Amino acid sequence: MMRRDDLNRRGLIGGAATGALGVGLAGCERISASPQVNRALAVGEGVTRRAQRLLVDRMALAREYPPQAISRDFRPNGTTAPDSDEYQALVTTGFQDWRLDIGGLVERPLSLSLADLRAAPTRTQITRHDCVEGWSCIAKWRGARLGPLLDRAKVKREARYVAFFCADTLELTLDGSGDYYETIDLVDAYHPQTILAYDMNDAPLPVAHGAPIRLRLERQLGYKMAKYVMRIELIDSFEGLGRGRGGYWEDRGYQWYAGI
Repeated sequence: MMRRDDLNRRGLIGGAATGALGVGLAGCERISASPQVNRALAVGEGVTRRAQRLLVDRMALAREYPPQAISRDFRPNGTTAPDSDEYQALVTTGFQDWRLDIGGLVERPLSLSLADLRAAPTRTQITRHDCVEGWSCIAKWRGARLGPLLDRAKVKREARYVAFFCADTLELTLDGSGDYYETIDLVDAYHPQTILAYDMNDAPLPVAHGAPIRLRLERQLGYKMAKYVMRIELIDSFEGLGRGRGGYWEDRGYQWYAGI
């Protein structure tokens, strides 16, 4: 029988390969717009997702490491400092006025301060961040578990996905798809290692790594782990967001499901 470590390694290789393909597609709009290419990628993504969830317990934990394994330098991914006036004002006050709204398909919308999140059920984990670009780093994360927060909000039965809307804008486009966003399904949202991290290596999360909070989704590649999260919505479809593929990078050719 295939060991879980072997499965994870093969999944990472496969994810990196599809991610590399995504980079190529992102650079060539004519190819990324091809219905044939997108249908082929969607089929492969669906097979990967179903196979992983069939072979691996949905609640199985990603590997966690001892403190001595923490990387001396953790490379920041994506944006390192959103330049909007609103975000910069929050940085200046130490995020005292920042609020996380959780809404959409919920019965009890929430508006939480950073102190509220710190008082919520938490989890601390030392895990490896695997980037689609081919590098990995290990860090210690502490944050509020997403599952209990969703329970507080009372997710409606028709909800299927969780959407994260962020402070960073990577490009300005006519279709409004330059604002960073990401989506995950409820299976991953309720995974015990899925947290809204506010501490990194026993210190408040640095701006370069997504302050005040970032999503940690330890069983997927790093581009799924949204930084600078400002708002969360429960939705039944992501077709109306961005270019309709479920995330900023997914809109540019990456796979929606990046399981490893």
